[in-house]
Amino acid sequence: MENTLKVFKSDKFDVEDTASLSLFLYPDFLVIFAKDQNQTNIGIHHYPQLKWEDLDHLILTDPLLKLDVPTRVYVHHSSFSLVPGVLYAAGNEEKFLSFAQQITSKPFYFNTPLDSNNLQIVSMVDEKLKKHLEARFSDLTFDHGASSFLSYLFKERFNLIGQEILINIFGDHMYLAAFTDQELSTFNLFSISSKEDILKYILIVIEQLGYERNLVRINLFGVPANSDMTEDWGKEYFLNFRLLKPHVNQNYPHGFKHLKDLGLFEVSWQYQ
Repeated sequence: MENTLKVFKSDKFDVEDTASLSLFLYPDFLVIFAKDQNQTNIGIHHYPQLKWEDLDHLILTDPLLKLDVPTRVYVHHSSFSLVPGVLYAAGNEEKFLSFAQQITSKPFYFNTPLDSNNLQIVSMVDEKLKKHLEARFSDLTFDHGASSFLSYLFKERFNLIGQEILINIFGDHMYLAAFTDQELSTFNLFSISSKEDILKYILIVIEQLGYERNLVRINLFGVPANSDMTEDWGKEYFLNFRLLKPHVNQNYPHGFKHLKDLGLFEVSWQYQ
């Protein structure tokens, strides 16, 4: 495995101050947040190129992953289903997920509650991955990676207009949410290879939901630094288009130079 680790840390970082970890496992990369006892981020390890099967090696080599502290794993992948809270019942996860995909591996199911338990993200990981992580961490929790973005949108829902599309870009993927009159109408994860792909999915959702192109507001989070996805570019296609940064619920001490260059939503806001 190629070692492309990027390290961000406070000026007074000491690995022994780590009280918990947050692992954000994206389709092609990994970000590890080390937090102290006050939930302040004191160190971040970013692996820009990572295959999930390489986690075994990282657990043996990464100094943060060598720590047996309470660990929360946020899994960003397409194996998820949104279930209304009133319909959710533990033990029915396979039924909920079977609408979205064929389940072939031996899965470990988990769920993440949102919007005061009005919505559940039901998801799964391979049982083998779970066991590998359990061998290192005695206190382990799984959440779907979309929980950070969705929890933020539900918090901000009363600032939304009648027709709103919100996108969070990370690597070669994006989450797309649409709210109609402040209620979630659709949510999905898409693979993207260009800004034209983003336009394509926006236009598909506009057509599916019957939105008015001159009325709908398009919001992009996570646009990389120095990207040619600018507000001027977006306004060539949509009257109401903006690039946004999330409000912050994460704390950092001094240091962390160039952290914003990551462009990740979770640098500012995490599901807690």
